[in-house]
Amino acid sequence: MIDYGATALLISAFVDYLIADPPAFPHPVQVMGSLISFITKTVTHLTKNSTRRRLAGIGLGIGLIFGSGGLVWLILELTQQVSLILRLTLEVILLASCFAGRSLRQAASAVLTPLKNNDIETARTQLSYYVGRDTEGLSSTEISRAVLETVAENTTDGVTAPLFYAIVGLFTVGSVPLAMAYKAASTLDSMVGYQREPLIDIGWFSAKFEDILTWLPCRLTVLTIGLSARQPLKVWRICQRDATKDPSPNAGWSECAYAVVLGVQLGGRNTYQGVIKEKPLLGDPDEPITEEKIEQALHLTRLCFLTWLFLGLILFVFVRGLLTES
Repeated sequence: MIDYGATALLISAFVDYLIADPPAFPHPVQVMGSLISFITKTVTHLTKNSTRRRLAGIGLGIGLIFGSGGLVWLILELTQQVSLILRLTLEVILLASCFAGRSLRQAASAVLTPLKNNDIETARTQLSYYVGRDTEGLSSTEISRAVLETVAENTTDGVTAPLFYAIVGLFTVGSVPLAMAYKAASTLDSMVGYQREPLIDIGWFSAKFEDILTWLPCRLTVLTIGLSARQPLKVWRICQRDATKDPSPNAGWSECAYAVVLGVQLGGRNTYQGVIKEKPLLGDPDEPITEEKIEQALHLTRLCFLTWLFLGLILFVFVRGLLTES
């Protein structure tokens, strides 16, 4: 008997590998982003009261996260009444939109290609589309570090965490609702989860909630990367030494794991809207950050994704078999 949820997950993984998100195609994150932007502007315009903004932030977070998952679940249930094939197709499209593996590789390539051709201005411009730090005046070494940090951090947020919740969804309400709910939490965090006005009060709940949702997938990502490099104890030891100094409970761990396996050092001085911030140094500077190191990082991301996908589907088939026998 075919399980459409597992089939959709498998197909969507390969769709993401082959095809990045089409620029002209309406993306669920764009819809979420427009809604977040509208509500945030409305709240900041209507009130300066910290308590009211916090309450509005809680409502925004809960409403968008659970609303996204619930709406997708309802749409899929209604679609199934029309056609199972139509539901499968919709599941594949929505799930593929939750994974950012191909997009992450394309983003890295968009910066590395001009950098390799000594066109540093274009590399800086391309980098500015993907990172929050100021890119004007960055050296080629700093650009390479920024690209590697982006790959390392977004592996968890954009690749493994959505897959984690998609796999959990196979055993519960469905892969798409849970993956889409996590995507909503991640989008909220990236848009309003900043420690600066006027977002401090509106975004605090979303930032904390996203941290909680990402905590376990992040640690499993670190463990998987360490095992794939056959040095899990070293990765965990240095993460305990360095990643715990990062203000983010997750980003530092993900970046540190990549730094250890690749033998490079991440972190250091960044500038955000003209303000210099010193981030903790992660890993040891045994080797320079090169294009080859970034390619290795992208390979680690793909390997981690495929490992989780394979193990998740195997576990699902095994559990379903046990339940069928009983």
